[in-house]
Amino acid sequence: MANPLKQKLLRNETVLVVNPDHPSPSLTEFVAKLGVDGIFIDCEHGMAGIERVSDMCRAARVAGVPTVVRPECDAPWLVTRYLDAGGDGVMVPHIDDEAMATRLVETVRYARPRDHGDKVVIAMIESLQAVERLDAILAVEGIDVFFVGPNDLSQSMGLPGQMHSPEVKAMVKSLGARISAAGRIPGTLVVQETAAEFVAAGFSYLYEHANNFLAAGTASFCRQLSARS
Repeated sequence: MANPLKQKLLRNETVLVVNPDHPSPSLTEFVAKLGVDGIFIDCEHGMAGIERVSDMCRAARVAGVPTVVRPECDAPWLVTRYLDAGGDGVMVPHIDDEAMATRLVETVRYARPRDHGDKVVIAMIESLQAVERLDAILAVEGIDVFFVGPNDLSQSMGLPGQMHSPEVKAMVKSLGARISAAGRIPGTLVVQETAAEFVAAGFSYLYEHANNFLAAGTASFCRQLSARS
C-alpha cells in the first residue's frame, strides 16, 4: 500500500504532521482522525519507548494515517529499530553534512530492503554547520524532505529560545528558498499564527504540536466563560 504522506509530497501538496505530545495510542488515534496528513512521534524530546512507539504506529494505522518517527539521533540501529516498530518514515535530527545524509539513506535502504521507497526520509537541518554544508546535503538522493529546525538553529545562531525572532525566521525562510531552488522539499515547525506565512514562503511539510491546539482551544473557551460572568 502506497504511503499517502509520501504521495502528497511527490505531488507538491502541502502536508501537516501533528505530534500528539503524549505517549498515548488512544490520543494518537484521535488526532489521526482529525484530518491531519501524518502523526509525528518524537523520541528525541518525547517520552515514548520502543513498545509504545509500536502501539502508537498501530493506532495511527487504524485511523488510516501514516507515522513519522524522530529517533534520538542518527545511529543506524535506532533508525532501523523505529522503522521495524512500524514507522512509515523517519525524521532524523542533526544531519550536519553530506556524509550523515548519505548514511541516513543507506540505513533506511538496508533496514527496509523491500519497501524503503515507500518510507518518508527526512533530514533535519538545524545547525550553522548544516547551513554551511547545505548544498552538498541537498545533492544526496533518497531524502524526501529537508526540515529546517528553528529551535536548535536559534541556539546555533546564538539566539537560544528565540525561534520566532525575526533573525531566525529570516534564516529559516532563506534556507527554505535554497532547498526549493535545488528542486527539493522544505519543511519546518509552525504554529497556527505562522502556518500561512511559511506556506507562502514555499514550505510544504509542516509540523505542529497537539498541545498548542489544546492550549488555544482551552484559552478561547475560558475567555468566553469570563466574558459571560
